[in-house]
Amino acid sequence: MDSKHLLSSLFYLLFLSLFSGNGLVLVHGNPFDGLKVSKLFVFGDSYTDTGNTGKAFSYSWKIPYGWSFPGKPDGRFSDGLVLTDFFAEYLGIKSPIPYKFRRIGGKHLGHGMSFAYGGAGVFNTWFPLPNMTRQINFFQQVLKKDRVYSKRDLNSSVALVSLCGNDYFVYILRNGDPIQGWKSHITYVVNQLSLNLKRIHGLGVKKVAVTLMQPIGCLPMNSIHYSFQKCNETQNSYVTFHNHLLLQAVAKLNKQTKDSPFVILDLNRAFKTVFANKGSSKFVDILKPCCLGIRPEFPCGYVDPKGVKKYTICENPESTFFWDFGHPTQAAWHAVYLALRQQF
Repeated sequence: MDSKHLLSSLFYLLFLSLFSGNGLVLVHGNPFDGLKVSKLFVFGDSYTDTGNTGKAFSYSWKIPYGWSFPGKPDGRFSDGLVLTDFFAEYLGIKSPIPYKFRRIGGKHLGHGMSFAYGGAGVFNTWFPLPNMTRQINFFQQVLKKDRVYSKRDLNSSVALVSLCGNDYFVYILRNGDPIQGWKSHITYVVNQLSLNLKRIHGLGVKKVAVTLMQPIGCLPMNSIHYSFQKCNETQNSYVTFHNHLLLQAVAKLNKQTKDSPFVILDLNRAFKTVFANKGSSKFVDILKPCCLGIRPEFPCGYVDPKGVKKYTICENPESTFFWDFGHPTQAAWHAVYLALRQQF
């Protein structure tokens, strides 16, 4: 890979969030039954970020992002709605306000808050963005210092956690692919992620839903090397190991806690269901993104100093699964959401 291609890939890689595994929940039935949910708190990266990441670090504030919803860029890494929005819909509440806008949130604070930042990781990544520990620190400050939410609020709360892909992408770029010592690094990340989940629950959140990793080898940034015809199975093998460890960690946490408060969301299975057209038959060229730079070094939304667009957009985003080199379209997220619901 040449240096320009590497930098282009780096940009996209750092704005992902990951999931996958082997079942939506570790128990049968709806894990949220009996809990009248009114608040959703979100921790993660670009798959759940609804506007926290600043314009200096993110193309999500530039045209054509937000093409389908709300019709202009609003900080989401897609042409429209993302995982956070559909998960909130499932819970029967409105999407939570981004932490960035908490001071002007007013009545919107009542739905909870998203602390997710595109490009973030369990640990620090390339950009000076809040990692998961800092995101939980923000949450703790909102609870303890600012007193935005009461204990009663937390009694009807759910957390969504979708993090750790960027940790692996950075590690791959530093050490090469296949990763040297990848099993120990993944173990290191999952161990910290487990501690983070426990900490969120310890702050009073009743249910904590965590995503497993989706097949990262199938992201367009990887499938482009195969003309968008197949996935990078080496990187998908990292996903398998990550998910195995995370499933074990969540099972252990549930054994240590009353009422099994930790829930697994299996995005790997959901993504693959849609890929196989079992969840939707409308997607064509499943691995090819809708918004694509005219050359590898140009990301979606890039405009040169003369104002010339250096990207193309497909005719219908609803017919494509991926929006850009790493993020699903709104239509894809909806299909994934339907696939996740079938797993309950």
